[in-house]
Amino acid sequence: MIKVADKAKVEVTKLMKDDGYNPSSDFVRVGVKSGGCSGLSYDLKFDKMCSDSDKIFEHNGIKIAVDNKSFLYLVGTTLDFSGGLNGKGFVFINPNASRTCGCGESFSL
Repeated sequence: MIKVADKAKVEVTKLMKDDGYNPSSDFVRVGVKSGGCSGLSYDLKFDKMCSDSDKIFEHNGIKIAVDNKSFLYLVGTTLDFSGGLNGKGFVFINPNASRTCGCGESFSL
């Protein structure tokens, strides 16, 4: 399961509406791709469709789609949002990551 913190829920809902997506029926697609300073990086986008190979979750009123490969890296992760002095953006709290970079956008296992 992937969880969505309250701050992330507010921001996701706002951004989805701004981009023409419906938060009650469309998805946040979370994935992992090669790259970043720690080897793997997070990928986050909105999507209206899911495939048969996606794992679908709903937490805190947000629907999340994750492909099978990415799910192995993301199980137990919480999507949060930080608006602090160090920058504004989504933060992945991933218990599977053994190392993360300073910006928090990439990790390794």
